[in-house]
Amino acid sequence: MREIVVCGEALVDVVSTTAPGPDPSHLPPLQPALGGGPFNVAITLGRLGSAVSFCSAVSTDTYGDAIVAALSAGGVGTTLVQRRSEPTSLALATIGSDGAAHYSFYVEGTADRLVSEPGDFAATVSAACFGTLSMVLEPGASVYELVMRRAHDAGRLVALDPNIRPSVIDEPDVYRRRFLDWVPMIDVLKLSDEDVDWLGDGADGSSVDDWLREGAGAVVITHGADGISVRTSEFTVLAQAPETTVVDTIGAGDSVLGGLLHFFDESGDLSASAVRSRDADYWLRAADYAARVAAVTVSRPGADPPWASELDAP
Repeated sequence: MREIVVCGEALVDVVSTTAPGPDPSHLPPLQPALGGGPFNVAITLGRLGSAVSFCSAVSTDTYGDAIVAALSAGGVGTTLVQRRSEPTSLALATIGSDGAAHYSFYVEGTADRLVSEPGDFAATVSAACFGTLSMVLEPGASVYELVMRRAHDAGRLVALDPNIRPSVIDEPDVYRRRFLDWVPMIDVLKLSDEDVDWLGDGADGSSVDDWLREGAGAVVITHGADGISVRTSEFTVLAQAPETTVVDTIGAGDSVLGGLLHFFDESGDLSASAVRSRDADYWLRAADYAARVAAVTVSRPGADPPWASELDAP
């Protein structure tokens, strides 16, 4: 059995369901929903049918109980989930007229950033996935970086979606330098086009060419309605986004990464060497499948990725 471990935070998205009215003293209603980039990736993988576990620290509060229940219901293993008494992180999400989500985060003293070093993964683990706030917020960020290095050294497939949230990055150039240290370990680097622009800014900015030159296996970039591009040192491909009615974009990029990892799993390619050796046609098929997964997610509110029964097989 091949298993994927997704490492990082789970939190609660508090979503503003309507635009503010003309009276600023009357706020629109808020709807809580479970989220967090790594959580969404894990749920996507579980629903699609991959063997997946979640590695994180989760609160023992009501929201934390809901997170663990949702993981189990989605087919995600929870033996690597640590329970802590600190509260669950919150993300206030406001949805724009184009369906794009804009976030404010409440993460001080929360459980997920206090994750402990989990030790060696089981021999059945073939891939490890990382991303979002968990790679920024200390002390957890250093723990996850250690886990990433260990996964790379063990020859496991390493995937990263930095999912840049500028509001929680106090020292952007320090983060950019740290990101460059991760790049040689990353077999699949997934970003949005906004992430690419942000990482290219500042004195320590870098580009896709730099990341490939430093050893990244493939750079996968989401372009919204313009599809998904994949660049390696040998080729570039572009998968078109399926036509769909966008309700909101919460969890779209996470669904792309989950879809890619599931495609690798179903293809028998859940290893660093396999993914790095595949040709342009293979990557086009992988990106096309991931785009179909994300198209379902954006067609309904919140991070609600599809089940395998809602999609054709990879």
